Amino acid sequence: MHILRAALLLLLGSAHFAHAAAPTPARVVGLGGPITEIVYALDAGERLVGADASSIYPAAAHKLPKVGYYRSFSIEGIASLKPDLVLASDQSGPPQALAQLRKLGSQVVLLPSEPTLAALDQRIMGVATALGMATRGTALVHKIHTQLQAQKPAAGQPRVLLVSSHTGKLEGAGDDTAAAAMLKLIGAVNVLADQRGYKPLSAEAAAALRPDAIVTTSMSVAASGSVAAFLAQPGLAVTPAARSRRVIVMDDLLLLGFGPRLPEALHQLQAGLADQATGPR
Repeated sequence: MHILRAALLLLLGSAHFAHAAAPTPARVVGLGGPITEIVYALDAGERLVGADASSIYPAAAHKLPKVGYYRSFSIEGIASLKPDLVLASDQSGPPQALAQLRKLGSQVVLLPSEPTLAALDQRIMGVATALGMATRGTALVHKIHTQLQAQKPAAGQPRVLLVSSHTGKLEGAGDDTAAAAMLKLIGAVNVLADQRGYKPLSAEAAAALRPDAIVTTSMSVAASGSVAAFLAQPGLAVTPAARSRRVIVMDDLLLLGFGPRLPEALHQLQAGLADQATGPR
């Protein structure tokens, strides 16, 4: 991992020097919650003039003009903000909209969205380099890796069900998701590891999985009305996790963003799994 990081930083450092003569961007739009969060983590939030609807952290991000959702953003909304730089998740789009922004004169930097440590390093350094803050980016990457090295694996390899129900229908998180990647980092077992991505979860399937703990998001609980109502859903209600009320409720962007608060997210998840109290976290 250290060799990979060294090579990555050398590559991005070279890119920084190659663009050293370019003007420092003063008007920036963030497309993707983790991307916007990285800008703030680099103490460059004052340059943001807009962001997409998924940019919900920190509190200052709520005050930014919104340009729609990053997967289907408003070209007109961004153009009206006259940004000289658009920092975007590589899942932003559609592609023709990104091309149109470039034609309008904005620099568009696409950043990887994969839930891996290597991609997180790339996101941070890509944002930092585009902002002319490569040194600060390197420091943030080092800080995160130092904090991650202090993480300890979850005791007993608990079997965890990662579930979302924003629309009132259960969806389980399989492999290749940010939440599943977090479980791997702390040594917990995803009971849906054989599936890829998010898929509808029937009541029968949820009951058969018999998870020791359930992990979900604040928005999922809000959609149900309460933790009790969330756990009372068919299938979940009969699981060992629901009967013991062993549920970890986390902020959506903290759990799913795989951003600069990753060490905090892992600590919160780990603490929830270790907590044997009957009350939900």
